[in-house]
Amino acid sequence: MKKIIYLSLFAGLLTAGCKKSFLEVAPETNITSDNFYKNEQQFQQALVGAYAAVRDAITGEISSWVMGEMRSDNTHYDYNASDRGTQFVQREDIANFMDNSSNTVTGDKYDQCYVGISRVNSILDQLPNATFSQQSIDSIEGQALFLRALFYFELVRYFGGVSLYTTEVTTIDKAFVPRSSAEDIYKLIISDLQAAIPKLPAVAFPQSGRASQGSARTLLGHVYLTLKEYPEASTELQSVTGMGYALLPEYAQVFALANKNSVESIFEAQYKEGTQLQQSDFAYSFIPITENTTIITGIAANNKMGGWNVPTKEFIDSYEPGDKRLDVSIAVAEGTGNTPAFVVEAVKSIVGYVTPPGKVSKPFILKFLHPHSEEFNTDDNFPIYRYADALLMLAEALNEQNKSGEALPWLNEVRRRAGLGDVGITDQAQLRDIIAHERRVELAFENKRWLDLVRTGKAIEVMNNNGIYMKSLYNYLLPATYNVTEDRLLFPIPYREETIGKLEQNKGY
Repeated sequence: MKKIIYLSLFAGLLTAGCKKSFLEVAPETNITSDNFYKNEQQFQQALVGAYAAVRDAITGEISSWVMGEMRSDNTHYDYNASDRGTQFVQREDIANFMDNSSNTVTGDKYDQCYVGISRVNSILDQLPNATFSQQSIDSIEGQALFLRALFYFELVRYFGGVSLYTTEVTTIDKAFVPRSSAEDIYKLIISDLQAAIPKLPAVAFPQSGRASQGSARTLLGHVYLTLKEYPEASTELQSVTGMGYALLPEYAQVFALANKNSVESIFEAQYKEGTQLQQSDFAYSFIPITENTTIITGIAANNKMGGWNVPTKEFIDSYEPGDKRLDVSIAVAEGTGNTPAFVVEAVKSIVGYVTPPGKVSKPFILKFLHPHSEEFNTDDNFPIYRYADALLMLAEALNEQNKSGEALPWLNEVRRRAGLGDVGITDQAQLRDIIAHERRVELAFENKRWLDLVRTGKAIEVMNNNGIYMKSLYNYLLPATYNVTEDRLLFPIPYREETIGKLEQNKGY
């Protein structure tokens, strides 16, 4: 079962043969839900723990970018024939559509979402007993409901219907429940967000990094868009445009360390460089494998964990001429040798780049790489929702209602910031493709692309065509790779959940 449930039951399983009084009374030194939640400070501490779970479940951790980007046509990986370790092969399997229910990468995504849900449910179960101000109680409840909706939205999109928990699991008989339908999961998500919105604070700048009415309405709009309930989606997203958010003048500013939680940020996972164990390090996974990272990062490190989430040539070529986002999002490491003995000699702009004779070039994600003081210890947050994302979702929702003329201003606002001209096309099908491409390049490497392909019904067509292209480039890709069918639109329920929890497996696995 989920990691947090295992922890809750651990003491009981070990002491099953002990005398009854020990089982009935927890030792006074143990922290439990019943004795921890005594004041507002403790509720806030628990809420911080729930926010921390967002990092592991949704943003910069391995499973999120492998499943959200490498599964798509945006990125691939730098094949390392000298290291066939299980942890690396399983990442490759996801990108190649060869994964199965024993894959620990997808299992981690599943686990961490339930860790977050468990932490949130504990808070919500204890809140009725709180004695501090109603305003604080409402704020905590609103944030907890938002987070639960966020975790379940992640689960239902990647795995389909899953086990539904709305209260804290404290006993074995509550731990194992069958899968609910995707429809029921979405009903809970919508209900949680509708209940959360009036309890959450209005958007205020500078932002704290916590949930607000803006983040909840954006998430709700995204849910409705996913369900193809376009009028409801456009209503929610239209409201977000009046909350004070704005695009920063330049695309590069969005990711600058000085602009964390900026006026463009709607919700982002918080990281902090330093010794508090709150740092990010995903940028190191995205740069090439090399024994010396100095030229790329400014810090000498032996980076054996790199070479992942590598921008594909097709994606790089898909940028329109003059699009400022290309140079901000991707750079090229130029050098000699090849994986794993690649020696970096220079970092070059991707714009118009041609590999010189005798050199090796490796494109890598640049947008999350900024100055830092220690290897594998960076200060970059990870965006979950940005205002540009909300604008493009609004444009999509309007276009799907045959309101293409109303969609254009929101689309063009994003394009102008990128240095591109306005779109004037109002044909619904053509504009649909334009908006999809705009989302692809604007939100590149933010774990949106695979889910967008699935949501819009394009995943099978796009990824099978992409597979033909990729197999023409790389001889290590076997004929069985990139066989994308409807079954592959969801990931498998982890094998342990099949066996321990007796959960029904998704079709095709």
